Amino acid sequence: MSFGFVNAIEVISVPDNLILDYGVMSLENSGFKEYKNLSHEILESVHRINVGGLKLTPFNDSLWRTWIPDDDFLLLQSAAKKVSTNHAPNYKLSGASREIAPGNVYMTAQEMNMDNVTAYADFNITWNIPVIDNDLYLVRLHFCDIVSIGLNQLYFNVFINGMMAYRDLDLSALTFHTLASPYYLDFMVRMDHSGPIQVSVGPSSLSTSLKKNAILNGVEVMRMVNSELVGSKSKKKKYIPIILGSVLGGIALVSCLAVAVLLALNCRSKPKPASESVGWTPLRVTAGSMYSRYTEASASPHRNGLKIPFEEIQFATNNFDRTLVIGTGGFGMVFKGVLRDGTKVAVKRGMPGSRQGLPEFQTEISVLSKIRHRHLVSMVGYCEEQSEMILAYEYVEKGPLKKHLYGGKSPPLSWKQRLDICIGAARGLHYLHTGFAQGIIHRDVKSTNILLDESYLAKVADFGLSRSGPHLDQTHVSTGVKGSFGYLDPEYFRRQQLTDKSDVYSFGVVLLEVLCARPAVDPLLAREQVNLAEWALEFQKQGLITEIVDPNIKDQIKSSSLKKFGDTAQKCLAEYGADRPTMGDVLWNLEYALQLQEGQTTTETDDISDTFTTEISVNRVVSHAPTTCNAIGETSNENLGNLSTSDVFSQLVTNEGR
Repeated sequence: MSFGFVNAIEVISVPDNLILDYGVMSLENSGFKEYKNLSHEILESVHRINVGGLKLTPFNDSLWRTWIPDDDFLLLQSAAKKVSTNHAPNYKLSGASREIAPGNVYMTAQEMNMDNVTAYADFNITWNIPVIDNDLYLVRLHFCDIVSIGLNQLYFNVFINGMMAYRDLDLSALTFHTLASPYYLDFMVRMDHSGPIQVSVGPSSLSTSLKKNAILNGVEVMRMVNSELVGSKSKKKKYIPIILGSVLGGIALVSCLAVAVLLALNCRSKPKPASESVGWTPLRVTAGSMYSRYTEASASPHRNGLKIPFEEIQFATNNFDRTLVIGTGGFGMVFKGVLRDGTKVAVKRGMPGSRQGLPEFQTEISVLSKIRHRHLVSMVGYCEEQSEMILAYEYVEKGPLKKHLYGGKSPPLSWKQRLDICIGAARGLHYLHTGFAQGIIHRDVKSTNILLDESYLAKVADFGLSRSGPHLDQTHVSTGVKGSFGYLDPEYFRRQQLTDKSDVYSFGVVLLEVLCARPAVDPLLAREQVNLAEWALEFQKQGLITEIVDPNIKDQIKSSSLKKFGDTAQKCLAEYGADRPTMGDVLWNLEYALQLQEGQTTTETDDISDTFTTEISVNRVVSHAPTTCNAIGETSNENLGNLSTSDVFSQLVTNEGR
């Protein structure tokens, strides 16, 4: 007699985002493809490897998993060197959580062992992980930068079975410019040959010769159980009559429904014009992402609405020629390109496996399809064929403001140029905040997201983190903290309550960057100087702002203009949002600082005093005048001509319309 038994059954609740349906790339010989609906599959754990660390028992894991050391999997142990940290990983701003992997996995790693080779040598660290062939596997790679002392120092490539799985991986960009923040990548790998799954990491071509390194913190390999093989041939034969009957009955039912639909169509009233049905609605495209959006904007020879064929993008960028790369970020690389009709574009290509990329891709399309302003970068179109996430923008010739302030080879900007740029950026942000019923909060205002065209006209860019503002009956939007380190509103960071005043704070940091020509955060400086906002505000409060002005413009600035500019930045950086001005108020004061610089006011002696509150009240009075909106969303007051211009209102007179 035979029998079966079980001693215990454990049911463990896991988070919904443990296995995602998006952001998983399938490695095929022909290239990358997105693997969908992974959460509906059955996965069997094969290996969980704590790279560079010790064995972790279920007592060290919130999901009761066992993680084993990587020593037995390393192909060449002398190529790797174990590293560790005593500091817990920063889960707050990353795509990972303690359920994805425990902190002990992210606190250890293997890095390139450069002790026995020259600093110029290139080699990979490789792990061979034994599996059964003819099966499909989920390979999850865990990363946490515990080796760098500063941001954007670590660039490396990831390979699986000899294929480039991820090129130029920059962990600090993917984790919102933070160090020691966990991140993971998922890949589907089909093993149609004997031998192990081979995982390798090695230096990127973007690495400097003295900073070549690559790391890996953990590996998980899970086999997909093919449920289609369950059952025998006899069972299949048993159900053939049932299936045949169901099919024939289904055909009859479909025929009846088709007749009914045809009759209904003949009886319908005249359909609505196409323009009434156009809108941003979810659309699942076979070769695209599950977050597809579609619009019926005006067509051109190379695109249907805003949708651009992948072939056109390849042509524009010379098949993504690396020599055309003009920038990189959390979403992916940015290429300079030219479409067939001669339109210059900046093409931002999403990185494979980026979970940040999908919602950012959706947000950019949604926001940029609704706005048009001379101080906001316009979207030319997008592409989501072949599982790609690509955004094409108008090409802004001179690039980000940051490289014109420091760290680049561009000649220093004059004080007037800097004021004009700040005013332009403030106009763009003011339009975002007030141009719609709820407004739009940018959430990532910084000097790299303010671009300059050939005439140094400022354009605000990168709306991937943008959010709609609060409803009329709300004071804020409750949301997780997103943004860039050094620019984050401290009140938003503490309370996770987002308002347009969070953009104002970030813009205040940009104003100080413009004035001082130094980064928002510089870890190489003395401790009290690392954070620009804190350091500069101390000088501003003590009336010593002239001591930290960029030497290139120090002799160009009139004292009254500098004081107005410094006061404006200080107000923007108030600790609480309620104490900060609106972007409209900031705009008025920057325009006044420009007038003081150009000597267009006759009350300069009085203007040296703190007149910020007075100017805000003046703005409130003028704002009651009826306004109109022109083609690019800018406002102009119709009744200003009926007001007598006195010295009090002299600051409101500008050479250009707003």
